[in-house]
Amino acid sequence: MSVFITGTAGFIGFHTAKVLLARGERVIGLDDLNDYYDVELKNARLAELEADASFTFYHADIANREDVGGIIDAHGEIEGIVHLAAQAGVRYSLENPYTYLHTNIDGQVTLLEACRKLKQLKHIVYASSSSVYGSSTDMPFSVDQKLERPMSVYAASKISCEMMAHCYAHLYGMPLSGLRFFTVYGPWGRPDMAAMIFIRKILAGDAIDVFNNGEMKRDFTYIDDIVAGVVNCLDRPPISDGTEPPSNIYNLGNNRAEQLMDFVHIIEKELGAAASINYLPMQPGDVPETLANIDKSRSELGFEPRVSIEEGLPKLVAWYREYYGS
Repeated sequence: MSVFITGTAGFIGFHTAKVLLARGERVIGLDDLNDYYDVELKNARLAELEADASFTFYHADIANREDVGGIIDAHGEIEGIVHLAAQAGVRYSLENPYTYLHTNIDGQVTLLEACRKLKQLKHIVYASSSSVYGSSTDMPFSVDQKLERPMSVYAASKISCEMMAHCYAHLYGMPLSGLRFFTVYGPWGRPDMAAMIFIRKILAGDAIDVFNNGEMKRDFTYIDDIVAGVVNCLDRPPISDGTEPPSNIYNLGNNRAEQLMDFVHIIEKELGAAASINYLPMQPGDVPETLANIDKSRSELGFEPRVSIEEGLPKLVAWYREYYGS
């Protein structure tokens, strides 16, 4: 099977591509290699993928209609799509909202329009986020909840992507599944994510910022568990029952709300160093707790997260030391 992965140089895209290549699929990748974070890290991920002859890469913007259309035209054999190209980050969306409209919303529509040409297309899996649940206090977050109160431009852009996907499934019968990721961490992770920031600053002897005075809980989910969910979903396209279009939404989380300070303490233990902590109030756009209800993902995708933070964080720290030489 040929699979088109957008955001291939990104954290989840890279790991997903590696798993699909390992099982014998052909992977066509796209990434714009923007400088939101360290481009050298993105290039290092790409170098690993390009060592496999079954991988083809295109340096392009997901919202560029000509480029995306050209890639689709050149690879009419594509059967599966994993759309992960996006502008991430809740806090950055407060500084540069236009980037989120361009990449997340325009990019989604550009891809969906181009994919209408594919004759062998079986399934499009696209990234959403736990951020769509906004200020809801109804825990654990269920895919059946109404999404009425997004707390950031990032969250609003992801809700828009879900609505657009449902529209295309309804209009054109395109099988589409959205995955709401819950705080993903692990080797090759994004430098702007909490785990990577904490490791970097503790090693450097710098203070770490902990918001809401440390009273935060997150459904931290290890990258291998996330990728298993992505691949399982790709293999299980939704089917229209005649009344509803072939469109689905799933939560991919660890199904455990971990105390942020427990997360910090495990990192301290693995590094053999204590953190200096700046306790700060809640940041705009943030929420105090996330927790995924994964009943639907379990029953329909066979999704079963296996890696706890006690197992996952040591793997991240070991990779960090090896990659950065710390």
